Amino acid sequence: MVNTKFYLDKADKNRNAPIHLVIRQKDLQVKVAVGVKIKCKDWDNKNQMVKESSINHQAINKYLTFLKSEVDKHLETAPHNQLTDIKLKEKISTLVKTRKSNTEIKIVHDDNKFYEDKTPVTFVDLFAGAGGFSEGFLQAYTKEKYYDFLLASDINENCELTHRARYNYQLGLDAEFLKQDITEPDFLDNLVEKLHGREVAVICGGPPCQSFSLAGRRKKYDKKDDLFAHYLQVIRHLRPKYFIMENVKGILTKEQGKIREMILQEIKSIVDLQEFHQLIDFVDSIPKTNVNQPFILKCYKLRLLFETLSEKELDEGKANYIQNVEKKFMSLITKIADYKTSKTDPNINTIRHGFNLLKREIELLSIRKKIINEKSHCNIDNDSFVQDFDAFLTVIDSESIIGKIRDAFHTFHAPHKYAKEIDEIIFALQILTFNLDECIQGLDAYAENLGRSDEFKNILSHIRLYNIDEPFVALASNYGVPQNRERVLFIGCRKDQKLITKIPPTVKTNEKVTVYEALYDLNFLGNDDEKFNYEILDAGQDEFDHLIMRRTIDGKPDRVHGITYSDWSKQGRINGRFKNAKNPIYVRTLEELDHPANHLVAPLHNHKTSKQNASVINRHKQY
Repeated sequence: MVNTKFYLDKADKNRNAPIHLVIRQKDLQVKVAVGVKIKCKDWDNKNQMVKESSINHQAINKYLTFLKSEVDKHLETAPHNQLTDIKLKEKISTLVKTRKSNTEIKIVHDDNKFYEDKTPVTFVDLFAGAGGFSEGFLQAYTKEKYYDFLLASDINENCELTHRARYNYQLGLDAEFLKQDITEPDFLDNLVEKLHGREVAVICGGPPCQSFSLAGRRKKYDKKDDLFAHYLQVIRHLRPKYFIMENVKGILTKEQGKIREMILQEIKSIVDLQEFHQLIDFVDSIPKTNVNQPFILKCYKLRLLFETLSEKELDEGKANYIQNVEKKFMSLITKIADYKTSKTDPNINTIRHGFNLLKREIELLSIRKKIINEKSHCNIDNDSFVQDFDAFLTVIDSESIIGKIRDAFHTFHAPHKYAKEIDEIIFALQILTFNLDECIQGLDAYAENLGRSDEFKNILSHIRLYNIDEPFVALASNYGVPQNRERVLFIGCRKDQKLITKIPPTVKTNEKVTVYEALYDLNFLGNDDEKFNYEILDAGQDEFDHLIMRRTIDGKPDRVHGITYSDWSKQGRINGRFKNAKNPIYVRTLEELDHPANHLVAPLHNHKTSKQNASVINRHKQY
């Protein structure tokens, strides 16, 4: 029978006594200090716990319970040859030392030689999640450069907890975290405030892709569908040298490729405001007497000016645009209808009320957002409610309103001689919804008619802030990851930077990391099992051991200087940058994170296997 107990050893001159864990068995006795000292009066030997009179009693008791649980579990499950005093001491000491090192280290890496002769490249991670992009950037250093993490943002509080535990606590970075919905009006202001005036070289992020996925049905009016526009709004404001948008492969074929084209158009529509006056000057230089539609040319200019306005100014700019078009309609109405008809005809009322709705865009957008959020919150999809919800969202959409105005004009059957004026009003409303690229396509016809196409193209080369090649599909296994996972990357490059068209693989096809390499060192985990420490495996017993390679950090084979994939996983791929990085911890709340005594520190975290029945276990054995 095994007896596992804690007891207090001799107190020091300050009357603090170290707690020891003692294991006694018939032919075995192990004694290990657990790295904690308390006052003798604060120890409850009967209940094997620290009394409430000690200020840290909760954290210490949690630690002692964890230690005893791990030891008891090991004594029950370990092979007999592992139950020696030396091996038991090693196991307990590993858990104790891992925890102790975190309480003794102060993270200071200013004197780390890693940073000598290297230029920092700042980056911001939007839709950060658990930090996948951030980890990749921090790993991607060279002899000349390294990535400097400024800020991450996500709406989920668990993402914030993961960020603060990993980057602020463990690695000692001062990277900020903004927990806020990117669609909220003050998001950009709060983001800029947290950057403290620092310039951002790279922005990365993958707007949530549920509605883009090929797996399952795509939801109409999903609140995640418009997050890309807000992502680009941040890019417009911060003007990074590069930005990366990651998404699922299905985005390339969604709506017959229209979403892909929309994304590329929107990226190309980001303008350099310092040069944008050239385009406005070009439009002003077109003689109004030499063009067929001077009213449309004026509308193009008013729409182009939207690019120069702040978010607050933009609302007023759109209102002025609609008033300009409405003024033309009001002058037309006296020609196509008498007074009584203009007040009672449903088609003319539709047009008039449509203008009123367009002028209320801010209010309608607010309603739209609230309804989409409620629809998502209540899981309205594939039911009797969804059609009515989507119908209303469609009615208040600007393009739908413009469509009803167009249909009302056609249904009214105005005299044919006013067809040109009606077409101009309808087209002017369509210009309101154009992005910059669509406006440029329209202005190109004016430039060509005037014989100024080369001048126009030269202006465009100056005002486009970003260049982008076709999106490409990256396969994770080509970069040292043991997974065939495909992701689409859109990489925007500021016009003064080199265009990036692809990211070359780091490993060849026959060098890819296998699942066996990634997981073989966890073979001690059983069914419905949980471990907090690595256990020694019997070497050479597995027929697949020949698959294990020594590799560099990016997965490239290197027999001389490399280490195994599992060793990289244990030591971490970026800790070399941080001379005094702490060991990983496990916490459940921000409150626990703020109190280091409550941290669960062990060599292995979050390795609990699911409970499978016998048939599933047998099926797995076949592979």
